[in-house]
Formats: sequence, C-alpha cells, structure tokens
Amino acid sequence: MPADQLRRTRIQDLLTSTDLNREVLVKGWVRTRRGNKYVQFIALNDGSGLATLQVVADAEKFPEESLKEVTTGSCVAVRGLLVPSQGKGQAVEVQASSIEVLGTADPEAYPLQKKATSLEHLREIAHLRPRTNTFGAVLRIRHALAFAVHDYFNRHGFYYVHTPIITGSDAEGAGQMFRVTTLPPEHPPRTEDGSVDFSEDFFGKQTNLTVSGQLEGELAAMALGQVYTFGPTFRAENSNTARHLAEFWMIEPEMAFYDLQDNMDLAEDFLQSLVRYALEHCAADLQFLNDTYDKELLERLRSITDNAFQRLTYTEAVEILKSAKKKFEFPVDWGTDLQSEHERYLVEKHFKKPVILTNYPKEIKAFYMKLDEDGRTVRAMDVLFPGIGEIIGGSQREEDLGKLEGRMAEMHVPTDELWWYLDTRRFGTAPHSGFGLGFERLVLFVTGMTNIRDVIPFPRFPKNAEF
Repeated sequence: MPADQLRRTRIQDLLTSTDLNREVLVKGWVRTRRGNKYVQFIALNDGSGLATLQVVADAEKFPEESLKEVTTGSCVAVRGLLVPSQGKGQAVEVQASSIEVLGTADPEAYPLQKKATSLEHLREIAHLRPRTNTFGAVLRIRHALAFAVHDYFNRHGFYYVHTPIITGSDAEGAGQMFRVTTLPPEHPPRTEDGSVDFSEDFFGKQTNLTVSGQLEGELAAMALGQVYTFGPTFRAENSNTARHLAEFWMIEPEMAFYDLQDNMDLAEDFLQSLVRYALEHCAADLQFLNDTYDKELLERLRSITDNAFQRLTYTEAVEILKSAKKKFEFPVDWGTDLQSEHERYLVEKHFKKPVILTNYPKEIKAFYMKLDEDGRTVRAMDVLFPGIGEIIGGSQREEDLGKLEGRMAEMHVPTDELWWYLDTRRFGTAPHSGFGLGFERLVLFVTGMTNIRDVIPFPRFPKNAEF
C-alpha cells in the first residue's frame, strides 16, 4: 500500500504485533520526549491501552528545531518503520520517517506534566484527566464492565428495557428528586390556594428525574419474563461523601417467577461474572492500579470470584454485631438500619468473604418488598462487599394486591399515582423478584479507587455540575 494510503494502527495493536519491518502510521498524544543531540525518544499514547509506544527520531532527519512543538500533551501523527526495540521495557518501536504535529500544547500551560498530581486536583480538570494513566485505566475498566453487564444478561435470556428518565413517581419514596419543568421560575402559574399549578406544565403534572427504573422494569417483567434496565438515575441528596453522586447509573434486573433464593443466586453469579470478566480482560490496567494505589486490589477481586457468598438473615447479623468485641460508632439493635461500619465488619472481619443479608424489618425497607409470614420482616436482600458495604439491594416483590395496598397506606405512598403499578397485581399477578446494582459502586470496587467521583467521567455532586 502506498505510504499516503496508510491507515492508522492503534498503539495497543502495534505493541503486540509480530509483523515487523513494515511501514506504519500511528497517531496519539505525547507523554514525554527525551534524548540527546543524536537521537530523540518520544513516548506516545492513543488511549487504546496503558502502555506507550516509543518513537525514535534520528537527529539527522529531525533536528531539534523541527521537534520544538513535540512537547508533553501535543498530538502528533508519525509514519515510520515498526522494528524490534533496542531498549528495555517494550518489544517494538517505530523509527520515524515523518512527524506531523496535529495539535500543539503550550508546555508552560499544560496542566498534566510528568509529576504526581493529586486526584482532588484532577477532578478540577476532569476534561483532561482521561489522558493520565490512572483515569485511562479507570475508564477502560468502566467500559469493560458495562459491556460485561449486557453480555451477561444477553447470555442468560434477559431483555434490555429502556425505562423513563422523566417520571411522575418516586420509586423509593425518599422525595429527594430533581424537578423537571418548563414553567417560568420567576412567576409560575398558581392555583387558587397559591401553590404552583403543574397542570400548566409541559406534562400537565409535576415530574422529576428518575431515581430508579425498577417499577417500570416490573411492568416489563410481567410480560417478557426476564428484563433489565441500565441507565442514569438521579438523587438530589445534599451529601458530600466519597460514596455519593447526584447522577449515577443503575443496573436493575426484574424476573418473573423468581423467589428470594433465585434472586440471591442470580446476584451472586452476576457479580462474580463481572469481576471475572475484568480480571480476564483488563489485566494491565488492574495491575497498574494494584501497584500504584492498592496493593491488595487483585487479591480482593479474586476473593470475590473464588468464594461462595455467606448468606444469613438480618436477625442473625444483629446478634453477631451485638456480641462483637469491636466498639461501633453507631449502636446496633434489632430494627435499626445497619451502617457501613456494621456491614464492613461482617464482610471484612467476621466472615472474611462477601455476605448476603436477608429478611430485614419491614419498617426500614421499601413498600414493594414482600412481607414474610411473621408480618415483621420482608424478603429483602443486600449484598455486602469488602471496602464498599452494600453493593446490591433487592427483594422479592409483593405480588398480593391487598398486602401491597396495605403497605402503601402504612408508608403514605399515594396509590392513585401508582395505579398502573397496582394493575400488574390486578391482572395476572405472579411472584417476582429483582435488585439494583449501583454501577459506580461496582467500578469503585473493581478499580480500588476510594472516591466515587473518580470512577465516572464527569461527576455531579452538590455545588458542582462542571464540564
């Protein structure tokens, strides 16, 4: 093929190529340039992997003046010969025949220099942080996990359902929702009693950004059998912790004819499959994160794939916690919601493996969870992971119309707004179950990062909607 018709080859593909002594075209961003009066070495990365490709520029062909714009952060296109590397650390290199600067980067102003930069500072330049080794690795792992989610469900006979982002219902009953409106903020129309008249709004009613696709997912499961949602969700919670985002992604399968046991089996197999996929397909990126940030990361990931999850009831867990020698910040008693410190104690200290807790008191769980025969607990399940605490929350859903209406009345959930949800209990009801997995929490666990704002490209949190 003539040189001017050369197609670009990804760096990742060149680094593993055995077809040497051929002309190639590579494009990417300069990480470093070093050398002497005889030769210059340019480290190039195009995002296709963690490793850089070494470009060798002979001084006779490329005098220093011709390379003055080839600085850290600049973007270049290089043509040259792919040959065995003369140096250590890489199998191949490119002997450059031409170097074209596609985009310059002022070395005095470019904020990503070859020195340590804090993760906090990188959040302030989130538009550039994917160019770092850390965030390149995190985003590639995030992609792999997203692909693995769809692959898993497709192989297991699930159907992907797109549920609404704009909704008129609050699935969790928490009330912390972002309002969606076209009404003028200064002078919205008012009813006779002075409240905002949402009948004049775009949808003719008050609407919000969704906190969950679960309720709509249940509707689809009552027709298609096994479905899942995977989409953005929103929570207007004024929380600035390392575990909370205002915009995050949720994976929510819903399955007809599944009881609590089936639900637990699916959740365990699903999580193990996702972690196994990352270990198999993201080895270099995980090794980098293991070596750089968390020396126990790979060991912790293998502990998920190699161990059956411990299963016990909430009541059994409370007894373990009450008899523990550790002093907790939050006291434990039956009926209290377990805190992260309690969950992590069970996983990391007591059982030393992932834990699935079941049968929680009904007062601390959502209205749609199926009541147990004792009338005190519901068929809920939470999957707890080391370093994270709860990573999955789910339950067998209440299929009995009368019991569901009773629970909604107890918890002050308006039945008139959810008439369509209740219809699935009126017309051909069936036992069914489901769960929700916060995607960012999964990515947080798999990457070993410590702040959830570092596992989503552009985090949204209180007082911050930049980029």
